[in-house]
Amino acid sequence: MSRGYLIGVDVGTQSAKVSVFDTDGALVCYESEPLKKLEIPAPDLAIHPGDDLWDSLVRALHKAMGAFNKLGRDPKEILGMGICIVRCCRALLKGNGELAHPVINWMDKRLNDPYEWVPEYGDVRWVTSASGYITHRLTGETKDTCANYIGWWPMDDDTCTWTTKGELLKKCKIPPHMLFDVVKPGETLGSVTERVAEITGVPAGVPVVATAHDKGVEALGSGTLSEGTALISLGTYIGAMVHGRARVPDAKSFWCFQSSIPGEWLYECMGVRRGMWTVSWFVEQFGGDLRVEAARRGVSVEELLNEEASMIPAGSDGLVTVHDWAPPAHATFRRGVFFGFDGRHTRAHMYRSLLEGIGLTLKNHIDPMCEELRVPLKKIVVSGGGAQSALLTQILSDIFGVPVYRNEIAASVGVGCAINAGVGIGAFRSYEEGIRKMVTARDTFTPSPENTGLYRDINEKVYRGINRHFDPVLERLGGIDSGGRGGVSVPRTG
Repeated sequence: MSRGYLIGVDVGTQSAKVSVFDTDGALVCYESEPLKKLEIPAPDLAIHPGDDLWDSLVRALHKAMGAFNKLGRDPKEILGMGICIVRCCRALLKGNGELAHPVINWMDKRLNDPYEWVPEYGDVRWVTSASGYITHRLTGETKDTCANYIGWWPMDDDTCTWTTKGELLKKCKIPPHMLFDVVKPGETLGSVTERVAEITGVPAGVPVVATAHDKGVEALGSGTLSEGTALISLGTYIGAMVHGRARVPDAKSFWCFQSSIPGEWLYECMGVRRGMWTVSWFVEQFGGDLRVEAARRGVSVEELLNEEASMIPAGSDGLVTVHDWAPPAHATFRRGVFFGFDGRHTRAHMYRSLLEGIGLTLKNHIDPMCEELRVPLKKIVVSGGGAQSALLTQILSDIFGVPVYRNEIAASVGVGCAINAGVGIGAFRSYEEGIRKMVTARDTFTPSPENTGLYRDINEKVYRGINRHFDPVLERLGGIDSGGRGGVSVPRTG
């Protein structure tokens, strides 16, 4: 096995993150750079302003390499870079590789339909994903991973190549000559160019290795490959998924996507839209008086709210939260709901109920997926920013009745990128070896049988069927709120 360093690049909707690991799995340095706020030029449109994905990545790489050099590490020992760029976006490029139009974000309604040229796009030579665009900027190559094409793309998931079927090509409306070549995860996309080396500090010639879409990479970086293990990704959008060995194209309760391991699959069920965003919203609206105390103790307001809510019993004394802050497309009238208030309830009850609502919503999505797969859930791994909450992690363990694990490195996408890169350049003999080297469990949360029974009752008797009770009321409300203007438009967001 080669010894040296691996770079993991994770560019999401809100930030560009760069992690540098050694091949024994130790995190050497980590830097991030926020992206600019999405531009919303009209309702249900969302674009990344200017060249923001690339500009933010350049700054993050430059900062990471500065930190790497300050530690006295040798850039010549960097073996490879794995890149994972936000999924379900569309990038339109000119012939010279520059953007013909700002990158269209996954929240944009235009991505619900096949690509169709309009005059505002200008001179479009290439139609690719966000990862294809960043690959081109890093390497000069017109290549991309086959595993980041979800939606209206002529991808043949059976062969992991572009389709040769005329019907699908016609539906997707993208001529083959406008598509980048695709490679599988773990294969080399190209090498860092001299120009990129000058502006980032990453040595020219470093191999850039393909990964998959962000959830697939996160699953790999969490080590969730064993049967019966689910990953819950606690981010702005809370996702839930398990790894699979076979393609299931006609699944009813989950989607089947290419994984970060060629020939294997990721089964992803519906998650919680605006999941951890809802927690941030609550902190902003109701945690203001805790800011002084949080500053005095050197902790976050969220930590203080977690302390308060930890004193509240499971079930929040009958206070229940329904997570529809961002409603589904088939029921746009839905709203978030707190119900069951009485004189006992405090801010801490509301906060705990918010977390319990996340867990109950996930259970009603994950259970049908596991039942359809006929694979019982044995354990859960959590990752992302929300994994820092011990209270939320314990609530998930109690609701599902299985152990929940947190890893040493919660930013699992960067780890997954490094594993893909390590396998691709031969630093690891297999993905299993990469996981053994790179992924270490930190904490284990075990369920309380008493709490599990209580949550089962709440779910079966109240939560699972709650929408059929609230839907008629909320639909009527949507017709009279905002001064009788027939409801308000709901942003398309995670």
